[in-house]
Amino acid sequence: MTIAEAKLDATGTASAGPLAGIRVLELGNFIAAPTAGRLLGDFGAEVVKIERPGSGDELRRWRLHGGETSLLFRTLGRNKRSVTVDMRSSEGRDIVLRLAAQSDVVLENFRPGTLERWGLGPDRLREQNPQLVVVRVSGYGQSGPYRDRPGFGGVAEAIGGLRALTGNPGLPPTRVGISLADSVAGLYAVIGALMGLLARERASGEVVDVALYEAVYSLMESLVPDYDAFGVVREQAGSGLPGIAPSNTYRCSDGRYIVISGNGDGIFVRLMHAIGRPDLATDPRLTDNAGRVAHSDELDAAIGTWTAAHSQDEVASVLVAADVPNGPILTAEEIAKDPHFAERGMHERHHVRIAADDERDVVFPGVVPRLEHCPGSTRWLGPELGADTDEVLGAIGIDAAERERLRAEGVI
Repeated sequence: MTIAEAKLDATGTASAGPLAGIRVLELGNFIAAPTAGRLLGDFGAEVVKIERPGSGDELRRWRLHGGETSLLFRTLGRNKRSVTVDMRSSEGRDIVLRLAAQSDVVLENFRPGTLERWGLGPDRLREQNPQLVVVRVSGYGQSGPYRDRPGFGGVAEAIGGLRALTGNPGLPPTRVGISLADSVAGLYAVIGALMGLLARERASGEVVDVALYEAVYSLMESLVPDYDAFGVVREQAGSGLPGIAPSNTYRCSDGRYIVISGNGDGIFVRLMHAIGRPDLATDPRLTDNAGRVAHSDELDAAIGTWTAAHSQDEVASVLVAADVPNGPILTAEEIAKDPHFAERGMHERHHVRIAADDERDVVFPGVVPRLEHCPGSTRWLGPELGADTDEVLGAIGIDAAERERLRAEGVI
């Protein structure tokens, strides 16, 4: 019996989705590669996650607010099967090679050279399976002078150019409160995996090289071209977006904030009428974006004066009626109660074990993107450590007696 034949969802039916039948072997930890595995699993791929015996992915204990497994892991580990294998042991490596022989994609995010030292590099993996797509995520990529440096997401945001732009002038650069670089790298890893799967129809398997800093750098728009062509060095600009006006974050009378984007020519006119400034709507200085950028401080002051006199809800109501793009800055509590999130399927309620004596229904984020005919789904949350070891290893011919020996020796 193959892994695919052994894999059933929580209802006992075979996994569905556009990636049904695709087998993914996830060797990564933390955020980047597991994000890619989660996305592939959301759309039907059979994802086997290899974890260290005894401790598992460190993500299990990140942002841990109760029990032994974080809801962060439950989220990123959804639709995966947890198998414990010590890849540093010879028998553990043999198990990984046997699993790779039945897989279509291998995901990994170790430092460059680690898999090679363990005898699990792409060449060795593809000896077992020439059509295998190997997706490698690392801080700086598999080549170049920085190749061997350790690199996490925050470092990648610094090297990739993002942190030079974040925060207010004269103050230390800030970071967003999520693992942005890792998540973007995970998206690129999925894109690379899918392209590799398409490419192998014409050639053998592919190796995909995703660097965290490059994932960030790819988001930086014309940052470097503007410097190279015109000598422009962009710097911190607070909550605004340089070169586009008006587009900023404004404080309301109740102390809450709202993002207002009035930078389109027609939108700008509607915005000025909405805030009671028709004089600015017809001001010849402000008829195009270049003019508005030159007078952005004046515009921000006018908009900020108006928002300061109204609550966030009042501001949003007026702007929605005026067809002006705006976004009240929502907290987790507000998102959890928001009807649009719910209507769009972005609030999925799952029963989860928080601790041995604590089980409850919890809202988790839904699947993105939405597909009309083959939608993705959350079939189960991130599993307990090693929950699927026996079933998966049994499917590749490792019987119960052999598994007990391997378990006793710490291999699984």
